[in-house]
Amino acid sequence: MTAVWQQVLALDARYNNYRAPNNPQIRTLYIRRRSQLLRENAKAGAQTDGQMRKQYLKMRSQLLSERYGANMSDQSSLYSRNTSIRGSKGNLESLDDSVQGSHRRTHSKGSGKLEDLGENQGLVPTKNADASRAMAGGTTIAENYAFAGMHHIFDQHNKAVTAVRFANEDKSRVACSSMDGTLSICQVLPSPATVVAVLKGHSHGVTDFCWSTSNDLILSCSLDGTAMLWYVSSGKCVRTVKDTDNAAIRVCRFQPINNNMIVTGNSKGHVQVLNVSTGKAAKGGQGKLAGQVCSLAFDDGGSVLWAGDDRGAIMSFLFDVATGKLTKGKRTVICEGSPVTCISYRSWINREARDPSLLINCAVNSLCLHRITSRDGGLRLRKTFSIKHKIHSIKSTFCPLMSFREGACVITGSEDMNVYFFDIERSSKPCVNKLQGHSAPVLAVCFNYDESLLASSDADGLVIIWKREQKNR
Repeated sequence: MTAVWQQVLALDARYNNYRAPNNPQIRTLYIRRRSQLLRENAKAGAQTDGQMRKQYLKMRSQLLSERYGANMSDQSSLYSRNTSIRGSKGNLESLDDSVQGSHRRTHSKGSGKLEDLGENQGLVPTKNADASRAMAGGTTIAENYAFAGMHHIFDQHNKAVTAVRFANEDKSRVACSSMDGTLSICQVLPSPATVVAVLKGHSHGVTDFCWSTSNDLILSCSLDGTAMLWYVSSGKCVRTVKDTDNAAIRVCRFQPINNNMIVTGNSKGHVQVLNVSTGKAAKGGQGKLAGQVCSLAFDDGGSVLWAGDDRGAIMSFLFDVATGKLTKGKRTVICEGSPVTCISYRSWINREARDPSLLINCAVNSLCLHRITSRDGGLRLRKTFSIKHKIHSIKSTFCPLMSFREGACVITGSEDMNVYFFDIERSSKPCVNKLQGHSAPVLAVCFNYDESLLASSDADGLVIIWKREQKNR
């Protein structure tokens, strides 16, 4: 029933904008209640005839089409690629158990150093990796990333939610930034999920934010040309730093080893290293890109920084952790003229072999996986995945846990209102799951640390918390 429930909810979401075009709150309440009812029906109707469920889906599709007179061009996608949901019930164990007792998966943090990056550093797993398959328990990547439905829907923001991130090593707290000029901190576990705090201080849209390593601070940046540091416990701003160019700040990051240093990227193409304590720029801590800085990412050790611009290129910088000085490394053109909206770093793809990589969203309808080929951040294209991405700032991420099984998974938002899961080791049909439920382009995605919950945000200001399929005990 889970697969059909997902399809019905996706169908309702696609027509949701027609129900109350001038009242987004009504649309949100409708889809939230619809999700609740369908979930209850799925539990109560486990023995319902499968043909009857399919007939209901077909009839509802026809009725909605007649009622609203809308030609949904991607209607056929409702019946496509539910691979990870189909047949997955009972194959996934509780994530708490998998972290504490099964030892199947572990965190992906590596040594943090870019070294030994020879041509032979590709992935090792093959069909003969019996030991790894045994530890994985025989489940496939598709089965492992099945979802039971929505845990909660947040609608506290009235404009696009530009970023959504769970706190580090924390399964219950998630934060969001929005173009309405605010950030919010939410508690998703235990139920009921609640908005704990709304951070107000920016005068224009908030473009990005990040958690400090200890989760006691949040760093945000805005189109108003400021970066603000917030105490999570009180929700108060403790420092405001103005951009040295008085330009809009598009992206920000804490230095992963020394959180007293932050890095910002602005609309004039400058990457700037700032000292949080003094609010001043670090000596030698400025880099220049050809276009607006749209994305930033550090390696685990904080020694290499990558910056993507709106002209389709990525520049790497060597970062002096002691002084904050930046030294130019390699420039890689991803796609000329298409903004690089997100960069994510991963030192290990899975348990079989080390393979430092960058996952890159580029506004040319592509999600790209690049291998890091040198210590100064040089890149080489490994694989691309097709998504809808031409206009918005779409984000993606590696799944946070490494697996003993063959393959590895990444997730991304998309302008076709779906969340996509790709197995980067598949040579054909790499999409292993697609979550449907948003009624606007999906801008950002993020797992909590044990992968029990997934958050996705969209251009209408909605944040959906999805829960993993659990094995019945």
